[in-house]
Order: sequence, then C-alpha cells, then structure tokens
Amino acid sequence: MKNIFKYIIIGGICLGMASCEKDFIDLEPTGSFQDNVYFKTPSDFKAFSAGLYGQLQGWSFGNMDNNTDLSANIKGENSDLGHGTIDVNSSGWKNQYEGVRSCNILLSRSDFYTGDGDISTYVGEAYFFRAYNYFNLLKSFGGVPIITTVLDVNSPELYGPRNSRYEVVNLILEDLDKAISRLPIEQNIASNDKGKISKWAAMAFKAQVELYEATWEKYNGQDLDGDGVTVGGGTAAYDASNRDKYLADVIASCEEIMNNGGYELWNKDSDATMGNKSMWYLFNLEDSGSNPGGYDKSTNKEFILYSVYDFVYRKSNINITWTVGQHFPSRKFVDMPVCTDGLPADKSPLFQGYHAASDEFKNRDLRLLNYLYASNTVTGVPTLEFGTLGFSGYSNSKYAVYGYGTRRLDNTESANWSIIRLAEVYLMYAEAIYELNGSITDAQLNASINKLRDRAGVAHLTNALVTANGLNMKEEIRRERAVELYREGKRFDDLKRWGILEESLNPSRLGRVVGDASYITSYKDVNGNATSSYKPQSYVFGEEAVATPAGVLKCVVIDSKNNHSVVRKHYLYPIPTSQIRLNSKLLQNPGYN
Repeated sequence: MKNIFKYIIIGGICLGMASCEKDFIDLEPTGSFQDNVYFKTPSDFKAFSAGLYGQLQGWSFGNMDNNTDLSANIKGENSDLGHGTIDVNSSGWKNQYEGVRSCNILLSRSDFYTGDGDISTYVGEAYFFRAYNYFNLLKSFGGVPIITTVLDVNSPELYGPRNSRYEVVNLILEDLDKAISRLPIEQNIASNDKGKISKWAAMAFKAQVELYEATWEKYNGQDLDGDGVTVGGGTAAYDASNRDKYLADVIASCEEIMNNGGYELWNKDSDATMGNKSMWYLFNLEDSGSNPGGYDKSTNKEFILYSVYDFVYRKSNINITWTVGQHFPSRKFVDMPVCTDGLPADKSPLFQGYHAASDEFKNRDLRLLNYLYASNTVTGVPTLEFGTLGFSGYSNSKYAVYGYGTRRLDNTESANWSIIRLAEVYLMYAEAIYELNGSITDAQLNASINKLRDRAGVAHLTNALVTANGLNMKEEIRRERAVELYREGKRFDDLKRWGILEESLNPSRLGRVVGDASYITSYKDVNGNATSSYKPQSYVFGEEAVATPAGVLKCVVIDSKNNHSVVRKHYLYPIPTSQIRLNSKLLQNPGYN
C-alpha cells in the first residue's frame, strides 16, 4: 500500500505541473519535466500516471447524496440540484478539463516513446482517466467539446463547438476499451500497489457508463440534447440500436467480473464478535482495530474501484464521523428496506408500524440498522429515541468509525472510499438484464441481488414473490439499488437516468411518523422509558400526512416541498457562463437561455 501513496505524492507534483504548460516547461533543469528530458523511461510514465489518481472521487460530504429524496437533512451539499436552484455559474467544468489535459500529455508522449521497457499499463491508466473525466462531464453537461490533443493558446479547438453526448459516449467507450486491453487483472497487482486501476475496474466502470447511457436514452429521449445549432450539443452520432448493445455489454462485462475477478462480498456476520454489522464496518474499515473482529483492509475483496487512504500517509482530513451523524435519512429511505420475509414493509405481515420508536425497525433488512443505527457514534449504544440522533428522528451511521473519540478523532479517519464495489456489479447485472429483456430469471437473481439479500438477512427476491404480492420486478431491483448503495454518490445519477428527478425531488423531505389522535406514537428509549423529546415547535414546516406502510399518517417535515422547484432542465447543469464568454460557439443547454 505504501507504494501507492509514494506515487500519489510524486505524481501529484507532475499533475500540478501538467495543468499549466508554461509552468511545466519553465522548471529549472535539475528538476525539469520538459518533454525533451522527461518521458524517456517507464519510471517517468509511471510517476506521471500516478498523479492522475488524484482525480478519483474521494472523501467529501458532497459525494454522499445529500439533498436527494433519501436525505432529510437540509445541509448545503448538493442543495442546488436537490432544490432546483442551479446557478448558471455552476462549475466542475474546469477541473475535469484539467484532468483531460493531463491524460492527453501522457498519451501524446507515449506516441514518441522509443525506450526499453513496457509503458502499456501507464498508457492504459491515462485512457481510463480521460474516460473518467469525460463521463463526469457527460453526466453534468451532456455533450461537451472533445479534446484529445495537448492544446496551446493558439489551438483552434479552444474555440470550437460542443460535440453531442453520443460522440462523447463513443470516445469514453473507445478509451475504456484501450484501457482494458492494457491494464493488469486485480490478481496481478502487488499488495503494495492495491488501489491501482485494474482491468476489472475499467470493465466495471465501462458497465457503469453503458448502463447510465442506455437508461438515459430509454427514459429521457433526446429533448435535452438541443439541436446543436441554436441550443445544446445536438444529436450527431445518435444510433437507436446502441441502447440494447450497451445493455448486452453491461451483462457480459459484469458476468466476466463476477466469474473471474476474484472479488467477494465482505461479510463477517458469521463472526459473533461482529454483531451482524458487516455493512457498517465495511465502510470504516482501516486497521485491525477498526472492528471487534480484528479485520483490516487486506480482508476487503469487495471494492473494485476506490480511492486509497491511510492513517499515516493519507488521512481523510474531514470530520467524517461527527458530520455524517448530522446527515439525516428521510422517511422515504427508512420505508424502503424490506422485511425479513423479503417483502416491502407495506406488503409484509412482519412490519410492526410506528407506535413505538423501535417498531419500524423490527424484522427488517440489516442494512437499515447498519446504515442508520449500527452504533451511536458517541456512546457506542444503539439509540432510537426521537430526535436524539438526528433532527429527522433518525440518524446516519454509514461511514462513522468504530471507536470514535478514542481510537479515531475527526479528520483522522482513513477508510478507503468506494467508487465501484462488487455489490454494484451485481446490481448493474440484474438491472441490465431486466431493462434488456423485460424479465429476469430466479437463477440470475440468485447470482446477483440475492447475494446481497443473504448478507442483509432477508429472504430472496423471486418471480413468485413478485407475482404473488402484486409487486413490480423493475421497481424491486431499483429498491435494492437504493438501499444497498445508500449515500454512495449514486442517487442523483439514478434519478436522472430513470427520468424521475422531478417527481422524486419535489415532494417534502420527511422524518419520523408522529401520528395524531387516531394513531398514537409513544417514543421510548432503548430501556423502554417514555420520552418527550419530540417537540413540534422545533419544526418550522410542521407535519404532513403521507402514505406509509401503515397507511396515511402524519410525519414531521424537515424540508418543505415549498423549497423545491426541480424541473426538466435540471437533468443537466448549465454550461458555465464564464466558458461561454470565452467561446461563443459553446451553446447553452436547453432551458437556461
């Protein structure tokens, strides 16, 4: 593992220099990275490519799905999209293109490499990261200018028009194919280099891209593309047949990863000391002291693409544990996990309702308990008293560390950040099969989603279960994705690609059921003592009657629907006005003119 931090430090210097060619060239000879003296040996390419890893998503509260429909808190992260208040000066553009430029530098120099030694892995990494940056641009803006060479201030490409989203997708997939053909399999990456991009990671990322694009095209059509003449990036290179091709490729890629990648779900629940909390400890896994079972990061074979952190070499440097406790789950999320019989709460006879604070957690999916109440981050004791752990009446435990305040303090947490893990591969596989065929077999469910349900301690999802209970298989697959990947930075993308952003984000974000005279709620602490911690006057938006698994009941309102104005245009961000001023050929996205 130490090697990866050495590469990040050395490569980070290279990357910083690469972002500005003038600075890159004007270095003194003793420290020069000029093209005529650099990129001569494999170690030069290795050091430079290592700097690209700083582009990976890492620890940031903005990556935790705040202000989605599953998040009741009203903290600032993602409030622009979550509330429909996107500013036309929103950014993200500049950083992604700086990343593209760094990749282009390495790729351009590889064309002239004549030295001894293989550089194919480092070239593969550059292709991967260029695709990674363009996918982020695609999700934010749709079609954007494609730049594959190293530009200077006189390059005409600086003042060119946008490419269509379909041309951008084609580039991303071409780059990922080039990366896949050059990168090593996970099994051949040395232990000190874990965290480097593998062939399987590139394949998993390609599956993510193809599933995103296939479902985007299926559920959103082309109205957000614009005509490319007066607005938007246009529809050049659109091919309706690509949608099914992408879905078939997702299935094939996921099958190869599942069968040959050597990954496995991290499930230590057979160890009595772990208390059925694998899905809590997985996300704060550090050294052997990070859980009562003594498991460290070397035991984690579930993460496929991730950012590497370390208590000595690279701490998170953000106050993870304290802050995630203030990231309040919504009523909608708490109702989502199924009961132990595999049925949704509104269909299951095992659901106990809301009369007492602990009732709704009885006979439920272990992920619900692990993500919300695995441990009180202060006392280490689960607590269900209203308001004690969160303003919504719920609290978030996911990402909070074991031994907070003694073993680990704020800003020193150093678990790895998962970008794609095996669980998501299972979910992509199942979703792609259903989207392609309109059906999925029980055997395919057993090879994917039901492995997650086994870890969650709930009965399998089967076609018979769906038919007998009037369920919708597509919605059940989506339910599994929402529950499993809670707060992993996927929810906004999912709502957009499924075409349900407005209907999901515009309703009020609600907290606990508080009932009324017809449905009495009596909140108690873990010792069974009555508590009056719910104080209606503390909630400025009052209460709202909504459908719950126990019927239409009053719930406390955390973020009123009156604050939400999400509309169709918000599926894409506006092109920053600063960029349009620099290049008049950049047409704005539909709805922002």
